[in-house]
Amino acid sequence: MENLKLTDFLGYSFISELKFSPDKKHAAFVVSKCNTDENKYNSFIYIYDKNKKNIRQLTYVGDSKSFIWISNEDLIFPALRNSGDKKKAENGERITAYQKINIHGGEAGEFFKVPFAVNSITLIDEDKFAMVCKYDHNGIDFATLIDTEKAKAYEQIKEEKDYEVFDEIPFWRNGIGFTNKKRNRLYLYSKSENKAVPITDEYTNIITYKAQKDVIVFSANRFTDKQGSTSGVYLYHIQSQLLENLVKDDLYNIEFVDFLQDDIVFFGSDMSKYGLGQNMHFYLIQDHRISLLHEMDEHPGSIVGSDCRYGSGTQIKAYKDSVYYTVAEHTDTLLKRISRDGAVEIMIQGEGSTDGFDLCDDEILYYGMRGSKLQEIYTVKGHAETQITSLNQSIVENKKILIPQRLNIINDDTLIEGFVLKPVDYEEKKSYPAILMIHGGPRGTFGSVFFHEMQVLANEGYFVFYCNPRGSDGRGNEFADIRGKYGTIDYDDLMRFTDAVLAEYPQIDVKRLGVAGGSYGGFMTNWIIGHTNRFQCAVSQRSISNWSSKFGTTDIGYSFNADQQASTPWDKPEKMWWHSPLKYAENVKTPTLFLHSDEDYRCSLGEGIQMFTALKYFGIEARLCMFKGENHELSRSGKPKHRVRRLTEMNDWFAKHLK
Repeated sequence: MENLKLTDFLGYSFISELKFSPDKKHAAFVVSKCNTDENKYNSFIYIYDKNKKNIRQLTYVGDSKSFIWISNEDLIFPALRNSGDKKKAENGERITAYQKINIHGGEAGEFFKVPFAVNSITLIDEDKFAMVCKYDHNGIDFATLIDTEKAKAYEQIKEEKDYEVFDEIPFWRNGIGFTNKKRNRLYLYSKSENKAVPITDEYTNIITYKAQKDVIVFSANRFTDKQGSTSGVYLYHIQSQLLENLVKDDLYNIEFVDFLQDDIVFFGSDMSKYGLGQNMHFYLIQDHRISLLHEMDEHPGSIVGSDCRYGSGTQIKAYKDSVYYTVAEHTDTLLKRISRDGAVEIMIQGEGSTDGFDLCDDEILYYGMRGSKLQEIYTVKGHAETQITSLNQSIVENKKILIPQRLNIINDDTLIEGFVLKPVDYEEKKSYPAILMIHGGPRGTFGSVFFHEMQVLANEGYFVFYCNPRGSDGRGNEFADIRGKYGTIDYDDLMRFTDAVLAEYPQIDVKRLGVAGGSYGGFMTNWIIGHTNRFQCAVSQRSISNWSSKFGTTDIGYSFNADQQASTPWDKPEKMWWHSPLKYAENVKTPTLFLHSDEDYRCSLGEGIQMFTALKYFGIEARLCMFKGENHELSRSGKPKHRVRRLTEMNDWFAKHLK
């Protein structure tokens, strides 16, 4: 078998968008792959025949990132394939064209086209669709312009591209860009009339929605100056055009709403005890009355971390009289079902991750990672689970994949769960360097699932070890709640875990230790190098160095920072500074590599620059690599060549200082 190489992820298949057809006889899903020639991802639709148990590829152009079923044998997907439409889009005109294709083959043909940038679409009947589109309050409505007027509009867009005007917060969103006075707006579209009618106003932002028969339920919040953390629940009657407010918009943080037969359910949090990160409860709306069905101490829709996913899929779904949801529990992702009486049942469990799923009466279909494998699709009937794809089988068969060894510790009477990857071709009598990896969040979760970055480092000859300190997801609110404690109990958990790893594996050379992390893990990396010199080098990614500057510059700073640090730059500014790694930069002796993206609006470039500048000021070896056109998701969904460069920078840095 060959060592796993840094560039091997370029050949992985990433699965998403798994959905049964209406008659449940087929399922479709998307497979995405890296295209290094064009430095992007190509996405293709595949079909699973439930009766024949076979898989076949349906589309081949590479532009099928999402789809919906419109009949038992037809589906539509958004793709601009007309050269004229592509030119309009390049000029700034918002346009979405849906292609229709039959599952038995043939060419896809244009089904309809709308003058909007559509985020998502749902079939209501053979003529009507609900769709959420990007709406720009200050933008140009091309649907109202004749051709001679469009030329002037294109010139106006070209002239205005050098300017952005802000008069609200947030004014940008990671992975989206500038969002000032832009909203996700809900529309009702009629194909026969080729007309889209807005359901929500120009200042209302849709969080989530579902359509059923002649009604649409959705969660949304309305703002003009500062977006809040709560949203309301609304019901729109298509025939009468009546809009009802079922849940006031100042009560709950809502992430999911759906129909449960003739009633409505939602997952919501009042944030009263644990702030923004508080786990959701399960509520029922029946006859306009809200009732709490189940007090949950877990986060529906969560999954354990990996850098081997691309695209989205169903992680919460109402089906018949129950709601099914994925959830990170300890170090694995389970699929659970909660019924309308509040009873919870585990449907899929075991070591690994359930990344997305769909259901029919006698079968659960899901894609995820099991054992040492990358994503594959599995079918579950009763208690029997069967793998039905082998898209990534060659990796398992031909590459050296290291199996994580569990290592749990007790710190402050609290269980801390962790893992250790031994180096490739490990020999007990040899001495090895080692790297501590720290996840983001802090409400992230590490598990035993395949993690390319860690596997590569282990194949390069390093011990790789990682754990879920207090603040992590999967263990309930109390365990996850570190508001006002960043850099204290979580830091202590990480250091005690490091001590335990060194005691368990004397083959690790204590003079060749490295540390790396991204997002919250980047914060913690910055914090660690200011509080200990036990690591010989560090890699700080999409990091946080100064909570006060992050408060005013990032998309969630004004809410997240105040909540997590229990302070603001005006209320207890000394506390916000105390928790900032920049405060301790004069103590740093550790050579550090900083990796940041210029379009990361979550943990902005400025955070890395401040820490980098401080280290250079104090004469400490430092290097900053900035990725243009990338955002907070660089390590997971960045352009293929940029992901290669990122891993190369990390690998070279560790090799320089630890080998």
